[in-house]
Amino acid sequence: MTDYQLEDLSVTLWRMLYQAYTRYKNGMDQVLAAQGLTMEQYLALVTIKYHDPPVRITDIARWLERSTNSITMIVDRMVKVGLLRRVRGRSDRRVVNVFLTSKAENLLTPANMAAWEFMQQGMSPLSSDDKNAFGSLLKMINLKLLAYLSPGADVEGMLKDDSRQQGYLMKQWRKQPWLTTPKAKRSSRKPSDKS
Repeated sequence: MTDYQLEDLSVTLWRMLYQAYTRYKNGMDQVLAAQGLTMEQYLALVTIKYHDPPVRITDIARWLERSTNSITMIVDRMVKVGLLRRVRGRSDRRVVNVFLTSKAENLLTPANMAAWEFMQQGMSPLSSDDKNAFGSLLKMINLKLLAYLSPGADVEGMLKDDSRQQGYLMKQWRKQPWLTTPKAKRSSRKPSDKS
């Protein structure tokens, strides 16, 4: 393959990745709108529900790869509509933790079920081996992009922390009462890390 063909392939792959992300996002927006949530609201709720507690706005921002300011605005809107509440830290009043309300808890179960179904449908063309290979490829790309975006940072440490949080999230996710079938429980497991 010539250099020109490799460059062309890189652009094509980037475009395909962007299209897949956009289509997943648009589909998820559509699925969640039927549950009364935006995707931003849903992702914030999931992060708060399944992140290692207590959860601060900075935790949500880091997990969702967003700026603290943008998450603050999302949280503000969610507080106004009764999905979240803020509680100042006891030992440090500057720290603000975010908690789900009962309204959010009631929306989250059907939203999780709908999102789960959509994710499963989107990934259904891939075999287990395909999913593991895809995960390994995305990990390599993420490593390169993190190194580019955070020169001099401990990128391996960042990925390990992400992996730890992902493991905690999946452990909590598997506690979903509607994940009762052996197939659903198997599908919720994190793909093995073969890299």
